[in-house]
Amino acid sequence: MKKKTLYRTTACALALGMTATLAACGSSADSESTAETATPETATTETAADESAYEYLADFSYSDGFDENGYLKDVTAADYVTLPDDYADITIDASLGEVTDQDISDYINSNILSSFATTNQVTDRAAAMGDTVNIDYVGSIDGVEFDGGSTNGQGTNLELGSGSYIDDFEDQIAGHTPGETFDVTVTFPEDYGSTDLAGKEAVFNTTLNYISETVTPELTDAWVQENLSETMGVADVTSLNDFVKGQISFNNQYNDVYSALQEKVTFAEELPESAKEYFRNVLLYGLYNYAQNYGTDMTTIVSSGALGTSYDTVDAFIADMEDSINAQVQQTLLLQAVAEKQGLKCDTDTLNTEFVNQYGVKDPSTFTQVYGENYVKCQLLDSLVMQGLIDNVKYE
Repeated sequence: MKKKTLYRTTACALALGMTATLAACGSSADSESTAETATPETATTETAADESAYEYLADFSYSDGFDENGYLKDVTAADYVTLPDDYADITIDASLGEVTDQDISDYINSNILSSFATTNQVTDRAAAMGDTVNIDYVGSIDGVEFDGGSTNGQGTNLELGSGSYIDDFEDQIAGHTPGETFDVTVTFPEDYGSTDLAGKEAVFNTTLNYISETVTPELTDAWVQENLSETMGVADVTSLNDFVKGQISFNNQYNDVYSALQEKVTFAEELPESAKEYFRNVLLYGLYNYAQNYGTDMTTIVSSGALGTSYDTVDAFIADMEDSINAQVQQTLLLQAVAEKQGLKCDTDTLNTEFVNQYGVKDPSTFTQVYGENYVKCQLLDSLVMQGLIDNVKYE
């Protein structure tokens, strides 16, 4: 089940999906320690192709493509999408509209209570597999410390059993008690990224600082009133459950309703180039921003295989993503076409009154400051269009 967020539709979908892939590959340029699992080496900027053509991305805004009503800027969707008279006559599987108490409980636990969880530092028991521990270590080979093999006394968190560190490292932490200092002996893999370390035995003099335990708050009317009434506008557990039920129902039905709507319409052969260019820039900006944050370059990222496929150039990557970009343009045009048909716009008043109903957040400023107001309006407009369609579906 997906959480209903600003990122479900259109503009950020490609960029965020790519960023998640990059994050999962773990290729951070400032990785603290070679005790961690080896990752692809980051090439220097000297080996990358000239990327001066992308310097304009430094000034990119997610709101660049939209107007003050949440529509694609200077685009009339009806010029590119033909809606039949029965476009809103949609039938889907009845099970998609069903939400159980367990669904609601799971959603609240994973999406709400978890964000209010606190962490206790436990020092009076031994660490076990599955625990998250904070450790310091200094690595050496044949008694000589090596570069990158130390936490420098800063402490680092590690989930035992996660496989984040090289084989046998985590197993040797389990069973020790916070405050203990001990040696962890491991052998670097033969194919380890550093030839100076590959295949060699290393000793990490390790100190277990503490065990982290997560404490999740109990869901009560008093807790809801204290923590959620101001931001979400819910006063008790019942009203929170009602809101969450609507969120789950929306998300469960979204894809099927959109697919049914899409099957009813006809798109023009040529989509608006301004919209296609905008969504290309969304994708490029995600790549550019990641490269900037991690001290590398866009060409290195696309050529490393971190995106699932290796590309010689950024242009080759974008060309390969053209079908996905066109799908994003079509989705935005289709939902805007429905909005135009219904006379629905998302002006500033609509943003301020409907944002909490759709996303459970009273104040949209946290999002508008990052993405710009017009982009957030587009996202809310899409949600309002889909909510209207979902409210009127028929079940079979």
